[in-house]
Amino acid sequence: MTDAREATAVDVTPEPVPLLEPREGIPPVVTDAGALTETVAAFAAGDGPVAVDAERASGYRYGQRAYLIQLRRAGAGTALIDPIACPDLTGLGDALADTEWVVHAATQDLPCLAEVGMRPTRLFDTELAGRIAGFPRVGLGPMTENVLGYSLAKEHSAVDWSTRPLPEPWLRYAALDVEVLVELRDALEQELDSQGKLEWALEEFAAIAAAPPPAPRVDPWRRTSGLHKVRRRRQLAAVRELWLLRDRMARERDVSPGRVLSDLAIVGAALAMPANAQALQALQGFGPRVHRRQLEQWLGALDRARAVPEAQLPPATAPHDGPPPPRAWADKDPVAAARLAGARAAVTALAETHGLPAENLITPDLVRRVSWEPPAEATAEAVAAALRGRGARRWQVELVAPVLAAAFAAAETAV
Repeated sequence: MTDAREATAVDVTPEPVPLLEPREGIPPVVTDAGALTETVAAFAAGDGPVAVDAERASGYRYGQRAYLIQLRRAGAGTALIDPIACPDLTGLGDALADTEWVVHAATQDLPCLAEVGMRPTRLFDTELAGRIAGFPRVGLGPMTENVLGYSLAKEHSAVDWSTRPLPEPWLRYAALDVEVLVELRDALEQELDSQGKLEWALEEFAAIAAAPPPAPRVDPWRRTSGLHKVRRRRQLAAVRELWLLRDRMARERDVSPGRVLSDLAIVGAALAMPANAQALQALQGFGPRVHRRQLEQWLGALDRARAVPEAQLPPATAPHDGPPPPRAWADKDPVAAARLAGARAAVTALAETHGLPAENLITPDLVRRVSWEPPAEATAEAVAAALRGRGARRWQVELVAPVLAAAFAAAETAV
């Protein structure tokens, strides 16, 4: 079949073919137990991989729950499921337990799918496949266009998916997101195989599917944008108190924390430490439109920060179990700093040779940890064991261990 994916006789790249309507039209949204039962039966009886996607309301609602789940499978067609109306999708997850899921950027969608009882045992991540294959742009739109020759409209990607009822254009967009996902998977599998990277990708996909839920973040308030401007520990305590209050308000109101108070306003208040409502209102984010009761709540958070005993103030830097920040290595351990510099250069060169991002070849954190605490004898075998002990996959170890060992040896002799 001739389509947009084939080059012309004069090797002119054709314009992408726009995907405007789902093949079978927009399916009705599944909102009740009866329709869900029919959907589960249809997808259990389908063939081949199942394309899965989820839409969240990031920037509008608190948390990362799914507000629409899309699936497509040969023999079953496309389904759009409302997980607010149908919050328990364990039956659907069980029906697809032995099926390969095709997901784009799986680590973004899997947590919200797990919340409703859907967990894959096998998956193919088309975004990660694109990274490993060396594509420079790996969003679903660019990947669909570059690999398949189809263009997907993405104007509804950041809308408020908690809206009910969902507008028809949004549902059309959602259905199209899974329309060609399996076709994209098949094309990327062929590309990876031709590059000799398919086993690498399959190892990565298996690791994602088997990964446990992430541990809760330690001191999540430290992710406040602009925190680097806050130097004093008392001011850090103010950031913490304001962040915790904002988080509680956002959770109670089920809105994005940024809609309650911006990070910029939190940092500004922590730096200024205003003592009264008038001074607080003079700061950006706390102007005349802020209700008096809310002002009192923010002032209360600042007062709590002032009352924290000196010994209980948060440390200037976040607690961590890894090596110190790389910028401090030269003073603390010049040999380790040389090891890290050599290791980074070696990994970058190796990644360029194999045509994939360095961070997908091996994580920067893992390079830092092994550089800071290398094996007693940094042979390729010993480095390989250290990498495996820290969770590196087999393909990563085979590629990276020899170049790290060589970089470590060079650093030891150079310093």
